[in-house]
Amino acid sequence: MESHTQVGALLEENDTWEKKLQDPSATPMCLPFEFLTEITCNFSSERELGRGGYGVVYKGVLPSGKTIAVKRLFDLHRLEDEKFQKEVSYLMGIKHTNVVLFVGYCAKSSWEAIDLQGGGSYIFAETRERLLCFEHVCNKSLDKYISDESSGLEWEMRYEIVRGICAGLHYLHEECHIVHLDLKPENILMDATMVPKIADFGLSKIFGDKQTRIITVNRPGTHGYMAPEYLIQGVVSIKADIYSLGVIIIEILTGYRNYPLSSLPHFQQLSEDNSRQITASFQYFKENILETWRKRLQKSQGDTILEQIRVCAELGIQCVEFNPENRPVTRHMINRLDEVNIMDISIKSSESSTPPVLQVGEASDTVQQGDTRSKVTLP
Repeated sequence: MESHTQVGALLEENDTWEKKLQDPSATPMCLPFEFLTEITCNFSSERELGRGGYGVVYKGVLPSGKTIAVKRLFDLHRLEDEKFQKEVSYLMGIKHTNVVLFVGYCAKSSWEAIDLQGGGSYIFAETRERLLCFEHVCNKSLDKYISDESSGLEWEMRYEIVRGICAGLHYLHEECHIVHLDLKPENILMDATMVPKIADFGLSKIFGDKQTRIITVNRPGTHGYMAPEYLIQGVVSIKADIYSLGVIIIEILTGYRNYPLSSLPHFQQLSEDNSRQITASFQYFKENILETWRKRLQKSQGDTILEQIRVCAELGIQCVEFNPENRPVTRHMINRLDEVNIMDISIKSSESSTPPVLQVGEASDTVQQGDTRSKVTLP
């Protein structure tokens, strides 16, 4: 009888937590470890969604069938607890369509008597559980969809993904003063409608209102996406994320992260005498991207798509400039993407014999009927 009462109490408690999680306006909350154990089937390998350098992500299934992602961090005896606290504080106020939604966390500590050598000599040791909970984004990460121009996603989808990543990064930089520092396709999750969501803030840095850069001794990250000034000198600024974004845009365009100068050892800086050669190399690279897409696209798709591809190629190339001062900011990138997007809407309107509502360079909050895309709104 007592066991039935306990089970009933547990179900009722779990139902309470689920109701709180389903409230879209709720602040991310501290969740009981027992609740997270229950919804992940005791962190079963069958519920594993993926793993990285800092933890394993599990699918948590709530009583109603709704799912969340539960990230259980690895041995925190070797990781500073400050890292966990910082990540939670960064995530608490973040709410944007293109950033994965943080819903809760768990921090549990307990002491256990451990027999170190099996001889009856016990010592007390602290065991710690640290978990982060997010919305479950069902379509895996962007790296699973990146392929060359001849196959995979159609251009319109690739273009919307670029716009979405730019919008999410703009929000992090301008509204949250956060530098992500590990932006890569594996950390961009795709939802059921292929909307990209930036995830994994384990390496992020937060800036004060007047800070523009900081210097760090530790330089974790993913080679190939790390900006040269961060890799070599430990300089952290929003331009480090812009560099990573450029590599991602190039991957979305071509299927690869290779571009002129990407293979230079330790980002060796070239002399001024080679500047013309460098410019020519990037020009050839851009033209090659356009030609490859031109061969794939049908003639009926017109020049607007090629203009979008050209703009994306130019932005990607600008983002991977060696000198961070020459890289664009997200506001500039979004404006350029919006301009060519508005051009596309105007052309479609003209073709349908409807007077165009928008002209190039004009902004509107109204999306025309039949166009599922929207203009990115800047703060």
